Amino acid sequence: MRGSIKDRVAIIGMGCTKFGERWEASADDLLVDAAYEAFEDAGIGPDDIQAAWVGTTGSGATGMMLSGPLRLQYIPITRVENACATASEAFRNGCYAVAAGIYDMVLTIGVEKLKDTGLSGLGGAQPNPSHVLSPEGTAPGSFALLATTYFARYGLSYEEGKHMIGRVSWKSHRNGALNPKAHFQREVSMEAILNAPMVAWPLGLFDCCGVSDGAAAAIITTPEIAKSMRKDPVYVKALQICAPPVDGNASTKYDYTHVESTVHAAQAAYEEAGIKNPREEISMAEVHDCFSITEAVTMEDLMFSPRGKVKDDIESGFFDLDGKLPVQPDGGLKCFGHPIGASGIRMIYEMYKQLQGKAGQRQIKDPKLGLTHNLGGFPAGCMIFAGIFGLPGV
Repeated sequence: MRGSIKDRVAIIGMGCTKFGERWEASADDLLVDAAYEAFEDAGIGPDDIQAAWVGTTGSGATGMMLSGPLRLQYIPITRVENACATASEAFRNGCYAVAAGIYDMVLTIGVEKLKDTGLSGLGGAQPNPSHVLSPEGTAPGSFALLATTYFARYGLSYEEGKHMIGRVSWKSHRNGALNPKAHFQREVSMEAILNAPMVAWPLGLFDCCGVSDGAAAAIITTPEIAKSMRKDPVYVKALQICAPPVDGNASTKYDYTHVESTVHAAQAAYEEAGIKNPREEISMAEVHDCFSITEAVTMEDLMFSPRGKVKDDIESGFFDLDGKLPVQPDGGLKCFGHPIGASGIRMIYEMYKQLQGKAGQRQIKDPKLGLTHNLGGFPAGCMIFAGIFGLPGV
C-alpha cells in the first residue's frame, strides 16, 4: 500500500534570490543568498541543519557544492538532478527524510547559473545515440507541435489559437511586473506579443520563457516543531514524481494535445491530498510555462479546464490574478526565466508566501491550497513533478 506525505512535514522558512542575468553573482553567491533568507525566515542558523539536498543540472558537483559556500560542518548532503524537476526533487527527498523520522530539520535548495556558459537556450544536452527513437530537434520546435496539433484537433484558426496562447503570456507579464524578484518586470501588450518575431511557428518570442540565473531554498521540519517555531507554517499535502516509458515518439496513441505524464502525476497528487475537484479546491498554481502552449495544455492535464475548452477559461480571465484560479501569480517561468535546478523551489516559494498572506501586490484572497508543477523534457517524454501545499486542516 502506498503511503501519503500529507501533513507529515511543514515548511518553516524559505528564500529566493532575484532571478535574471546575474553576472555579478556566482553559483556560490546565489546559494548563500537563498539559504540565508530561508534561515532568517525560519529563525535558525546553518548549525541547526541536520542534512541537506541540493539540486542542479550543471552548476556544481557533489554535496560539497553546498557545504563549501555555507560552511556546513560534516553533515550528509546529497546533490540531485531530475531535469526541470531538479529543485522539486531535492525538496521531495528532504521531505521524505523528515517524514521518515530520520531528521528533524533539513535544508533543500536548488541553483543554476546559466548565463555565464555563453550558450543560448538551456544548453548541456548531448546528441542522442542512433538507436534512440527520438528525433533531434529544439525545445521550441518540439513544443510548437503541441500548439499546431491542439489548434487542429479543437478547430482553432491560427488567429484564435495565437490569441489564446498570447493571452497566457500577457497574463504572466502583468503578474511579473508586480514581483521584484522576477527577471522581467514589465507588462507586455497583446499587440507586441502577437506581432513578435517567430521562433518556432506558431510560437513567437513572447511565447517562450527566458534563460536566467537563480536559487531558491526551503527549510523543512516536523509539524510539531513547526508549530512551536512560528504561527504560519505551510504544510505539504502531496508530492508526486512521474517518469514515463518514453514511448511518445514511437506510439500512435500519443496525440500531441496533452502530456500524459502530467495527467498521471496530477491524479496521484490529488489522491494523496484528498482532492476530488481540483478546479474548485485548488486556490492557485505555479506550472511549468516553458512555452505559452505548455501552460494552456497543462490546465487541461491538471483538470482545471475540460478537454478542448481551455481557450474559454484563458480568454475569460479564469486564470488571472483576480480570477477564480490564479495561475503564475509570481509571473511564472515567463517572467523568471528557467534556471533549471532552481525553478521548482521558486514555485513553492510563491505558494508559501501566498498561503502566509505575504505576497504583497500579488496577494490572492484567502488561498487554502496551492499546486506546483514541473515538466522536464519534451512533450512526448518528460519528467513531471506535481506538489500540493496548504494550510492546516485543509
